[in-house]
Amino acid sequence: SYLRDVVKTDVAVAKTGVKFVHAAAHDNFDIGVYFEANGHGTILFGKKFYDMISDAESKLRGAAGGEDRGNVAWRRLRALPGLVNQAVGDALSDLLLVDAVLYLRGWTIEKWDGLYEDMPSKQQKVRVKDRSLIMTNDDETRALSPPHLQPALDAAMLSLARNESVSEGMNPPPRCFVRPSGTEDAVRIYAEASTQDDASSLAAEAAALVHQICGGVGDLPTSARSRL
Repeated sequence: SYLRDVVKTDVAVAKTGVKFVHAAAHDNFDIGVYFEANGHGTILFGKKFYDMISDAESKLRGAAGGEDRGNVAWRRLRALPGLVNQAVGDALSDLLLVDAVLYLRGWTIEKWDGLYEDMPSKQQKVRVKDRSLIMTNDDETRALSPPHLQPALDAAMLSLARNESVSEGMNPPPRCFVRPSGTEDAVRIYAEASTQDDASSLAAEAAALVHQICGGVGDLPTSARSRL
């Protein structure tokens, strides 16, 4: 919501996995920035970007060494693809790019860090008999099967929202997502809310619901048992 509402840029949500977020950035944007919570990500530059650089070079030819704003902007944009690894990403080169942008803007790291505050979040994992029974929509923001799971999660989020200041617009609404693991018979849960206690509480309630509705194996996680 920060990127959509504050930065005012287009945002695409993709299924978990580098190949999915890479494809979303490549197919939908002329300059695509993608990332996952585990740190994977990079910047992709599309054909339209390179065409723009080429067209600008033709118009500026003969004055490429000048210091007018057009030439300076063109040289900076032309250098961008050389500062990132578009194939697999490179955190160190990305950091140098960030440092260059901060220098050009005259910003400190503290000012940059202060632009955005992460919402408190909590992740959980619940083991199940058969993860194939849990199905989601394409971007994994809604559970489609079992049919009673998503309504139960919606009710949990709504109940928590009523206890927060969401209606007055003071806090973003709490959110919770579940998805089947790609490597084991388990369901992965992500929850966020305006406080860490509420995020943990929502994750615990979601874990209890998953365990009950999706055929949980063994005991509930300790945090989920405390909610029952």
